[in-house]
Amino acid sequence: MTNKPLAFRMRPTHIDEIVGQSHLVGEGKIIKRMVDARMLSSMILYGPPGIGKTSIASAIAGSTKYAFRMLNAATDSKKDLQIVAEEAKMSGSVILMLDEVHRLDKPKQDFLLPHLENGRIILIGATTENPYIAINPAVRSRAQIFELKPLSIEEIKMAMERALKDASNGLGEYQVDIDEPALLHFARATNGDLRSALNSLELAVKSTRPDSEGVIHIPLEVSEECVQRKALTHDKDGDAHYDVISALQKSVRGSDVNAALHYLGRLIEAGDLPIIARRLMVIAYEDIGLANPGACSRTVTAIQAAERIGFPEARIPLANIVIDLCLSPKSNSSISAIDAAINDIRNGKSGDVPDHLKDSHYSGASKLGRGVDYKYPHSYPGAWVDQQYLPDKLKNARYFDPNHTGKYEDVLAAQYDAINKKKKK
Repeated sequence: MTNKPLAFRMRPTHIDEIVGQSHLVGEGKIIKRMVDARMLSSMILYGPPGIGKTSIASAIAGSTKYAFRMLNAATDSKKDLQIVAEEAKMSGSVILMLDEVHRLDKPKQDFLLPHLENGRIILIGATTENPYIAINPAVRSRAQIFELKPLSIEEIKMAMERALKDASNGLGEYQVDIDEPALLHFARATNGDLRSALNSLELAVKSTRPDSEGVIHIPLEVSEECVQRKALTHDKDGDAHYDVISALQKSVRGSDVNAALHYLGRLIEAGDLPIIARRLMVIAYEDIGLANPGACSRTVTAIQAAERIGFPEARIPLANIVIDLCLSPKSNSSISAIDAAINDIRNGKSGDVPDHLKDSHYSGASKLGRGVDYKYPHSYPGAWVDQQYLPDKLKNARYFDPNHTGKYEDVLAAQYDAINKKKKK
């Protein structure tokens, strides 16, 4: 038992013990409903590593008392599948957790399909790949597909605190005094990967000598060493993590290259590539937007390059794009436009879709007036014809207000003005 990693020992044995994924296992949600009704069907769970795919499978088995077997589609053989199938014939049903299900080859797949069809094997496939692309349609059609989300910092902290108190499977036999910044760093630096957080915590506890009273003290420096990432700050609540992210975006928005590079450097030193990637894409589309659409595309390309090559070299494409975004013309017209439209909707300003725009691709649509009198723009000069598109209550609404901060947006603004002039005529 002691040789098994903490993350393995702390796997839930019941559906109610699962940390996170409340959109699937919370009260009234789909997987919880399946378990409560004992109406399990094959499923594919996909998402980043360490977020609970295997935990959900083992918890389902523990909650339903079905036999539970684990195999790997890449390394286990067809014979291993045959053994599971024979067991299913004798016991009635077996839950098969099949890791890396996207690596299932055709002979294994052909053997497995009839057993999925008759329900003897309840497949829970796990993959980090997009199943709509990576998994064979024959398998996909016989399973429900559920996307798992990275765990929040609070969820990871809760799981670590549970492990520290659990004397049978966790670290409860040790007297551990962990500083709040250290606990926060374990939760944050692992980017939603609970397995990594728990195993790093165990390393910290077991590799730190207790003091004269037998207490193991875990400060921030120990957590930094065990996850091999520096914290951005030693402040108690960890607010500076978000402060630095905010400062990066505001420095780019304010066209201050040197400040933006400074804050980028702090995030690089913390090893926060996922955070950097997400924030830079937000910056590109929120703050540069239509003023320079090419910069938005270059941001995506730079992030892909950074993710592929990893640190330390990832700093090079990241620096390139931060400089590019800083010195680019800026426009927030797109976010302002969509927020204005959403604000109207939330305030009840909506209305019926005009009849001539409604779907007409079904029998009887014309009798209901659906799609009647719709004017097909491509049949008119300039591919434009005057007709109402917004609901009656909003027919004069105007959301888009060009900023005129870049050549591309100027072209769009000119086209927008020309169309509005035609409407007035």
